[in-house]
Amino acid sequence: MLVPKKVKHRKWQRTDQIKGRATRTTTVAFGQYGLKTQESGWISSRQIEAARRAMTRFIQRGGKIWIRIFPDRPITAHGAEMPMGKGKGAVDYYVAVVRPGMVLFEIDGVTAEIAKQAMKLAAYKLPVKTKVVFK
Repeated sequence: MLVPKKVKHRKWQRTDQIKGRATRTTTVAFGQYGLKTQESGWISSRQIEAARRAMTRFIQRGGKIWIRIFPDRPITAHGAEMPMGKGKGAVDYYVAVVRPGMVLFEIDGVTAEIAKQAMKLAAYKLPVKTKVVFK
């Protein structure tokens, strides 16, 4: 799973909304085919890994896959049945914040049909709506 090696602040404050469209990582830069988000949200490191494994298995280790997002935002949680108070919980997992228009994954070295099917399998693992885009 993807986890930052070092962070400036261990626990972050939450924000209510993810506003606006993406300004960076909006075009397919490395491969020929990409998976682009259509809505905003959080994608955990486990979901990124599950999507990557689904794509890798489908293309049977042919071609190359690029992951264009990185989970750098820590999400905290208290244990089950904890009383209120007692401070902020421990870091539970990390998420990547995505906005509409961001390219999440890219593939190259395979045919268009295989790439489209692999991206579709990866999209099932993600909590946001996505579409396949071409260079």
